Amino acid sequence: MPPISQSSRNRDSRAGRARHHRCAQAAHAVFSMLRVRLVCACTPIYPNANTSPAANNISQVNADGVTLTLASDSPTSALIGPPKFAKDLALTPDFFAVNTMQPAYQPSTNAPPAGGDQNLSDPSVNSTLPPQTQQHIGDLLNTANVTWAWYSGAWGAALTARQTGTSGVIAGPNLSSPNFQTHHQPLNYFADLAPGTPNRAQHLLDGGLNGSEFIKAIDAGTLPQVAFYKPQGNLNEHPGYTDVKQGDQHIADVIAHLQASPQWKNMVVVVTYDENGGFWDHVAPPKGDRWGPGSRIPALIVSPFAKKGFVDHTQYDTTSILRFITRRFSLPKLPGLTNRDNALVAAGGQAMGDLTNALDYTQK
Repeated sequence: MPPISQSSRNRDSRAGRARHHRCAQAAHAVFSMLRVRLVCACTPIYPNANTSPAANNISQVNADGVTLTLASDSPTSALIGPPKFAKDLALTPDFFAVNTMQPAYQPSTNAPPAGGDQNLSDPSVNSTLPPQTQQHIGDLLNTANVTWAWYSGAWGAALTARQTGTSGVIAGPNLSSPNFQTHHQPLNYFADLAPGTPNRAQHLLDGGLNGSEFIKAIDAGTLPQVAFYKPQGNLNEHPGYTDVKQGDQHIADVIAHLQASPQWKNMVVVVTYDENGGFWDHVAPPKGDRWGPGSRIPALIVSPFAKKGFVDHTQYDTTSILRFITRRFSLPKLPGLTNRDNALVAAGGQAMGDLTNALDYTQK
């Protein structure tokens, strides 16, 4: 069965020498912990957060349960200044994580517990999220005996840096390398991928510095059937701490290797981002569920099967990648996918696409 290589990105990419298909409708993002939705179509949660170390990390909202409560000194008009909020924090009042929190496992920006297991993040810190137990795409692939892996650029370097106390590798200075981003690793949040488990050893792999180990697997033709790749921090084009040129060049290089791979003839590559271009979008997102869809983000499909000279107007979101994997390998549907589609249809819209409208399997 063909490998599916998926590269999770942050901003616009112009790696266009490969035959590619541009999704005109793009895809829709949602919030800071979006990366977890990329693997489970679910929202991470902190059970009983109100009686936990994270009790002071819960946002304050109005009676509608959604809108953040304005601070008493918030400007009365956008012409005066941006709004200020009483408590714009990591958790919702019902304990869902919607702003950045750290995984329960290393690598993390939170140190291990003093005198405790050095593979863990200190659970007494209010930004350490407990291990998640929701079903994710890896679980479904395991059950179906479909090979898969998440390759993370500089993963090995980050683990070593945490073990040795080396600074500057994890969340380093702006424009530094590798500037590993711990909260960009969604599967490191899940209990069934905890340190010491065979599941983790088999599926959470070091992509190498500058993607070197991932590229070795590409060149050798040994990618699993489903492969995710997250570039290291300085190559992910995130606004503020990276530059566009390095990231664009990196993804162009990775795609060139993919095209030269022995597996290329059976490959579909999706390049996408978790945010792009600021908060303004002249097209309002469709009305869906509580978590989105959000504003649009770019998505590129690079494949021998990508339709040529075709602009796709199908509605997609980040979880359309999961929909595609689900369809390709005849997997059970994750509950979050069904919930999103039901909400879209109930609001008079249409369900999200699964990317297949962008492909033509009769092409050679």
